[in-house]
Amino acid sequence: MSRLFDCSQDSELLTGMRLARAAVRKGDLVVIPTDTVYGVAADAFSPKAVQKLLDAKGRTRQSPPPVLVPGVSTLEALASEIPDAVRQLIDAFWPGGLTIVLSAQPSLAWDLGDTDGTVAVRMPDNRIALELLEETGPLAVSSANLTGQPAATTAQAAFDMLGESVDTYLDGGDSTTIASTIIDATALSAPGGKISVLREGAISRSQLREILGDLLDEPAGDVATEDADGASSP
Repeated sequence: MSRLFDCSQDSELLTGMRLARAAVRKGDLVVIPTDTVYGVAADAFSPKAVQKLLDAKGRTRQSPPPVLVPGVSTLEALASEIPDAVRQLIDAFWPGGLTIVLSAQPSLAWDLGDTDGTVAVRMPDNRIALELLEETGPLAVSSANLTGQPAATTAQAAFDMLGESVDTYLDGGDSTTIASTIIDATALSAPGGKISVLREGAISRSQLREILGDLLDEPAGDVATEDADGASSP
């Protein structure tokens, strides 16, 4: 039976975190607070767990989930290359609401879906999420909602939509309604390549331009994707 833990209470926080870690190890799903909307999380290195996440949300492999990490050192193990411009963005906006799409290490033993060799990565600015990530390692995380429904801003709203498909719900209080900004930095590996905005969210285009200057592509009809880390990702 699924359980929801009020993380404002020390005893429930300790129990909820312990059970969340155990659930991830077993390949089950957990709902966690982030600094944006609530997310439903699975072990990124367990294909069965990732498929369980997609099934719970009613998604296909064409909508691979992004990955949350506890720090830059984990990103370095996941991405094949981190350009200097991306490191500048990380210095400015991590932890925080910026998801970065990079080319993935080809040796990674995981299956997030149809990623075309990329990975969308973010370090959230939330102590509960970061503590769990430190214990579990990278988590595949999508917004805690059914596809087509609004992203959950409370643990109870996530429970109402996802129910028993999730093992453990960690209630960190009300979240913001603003999802992360998603950028694609994969083109930087080619001469003249620029960073494009897939979805503008918590970090504005003007904030990005302050760091990137001419390396930020002009908005020629940017499209919010549905989980490249997409429109329903935290």
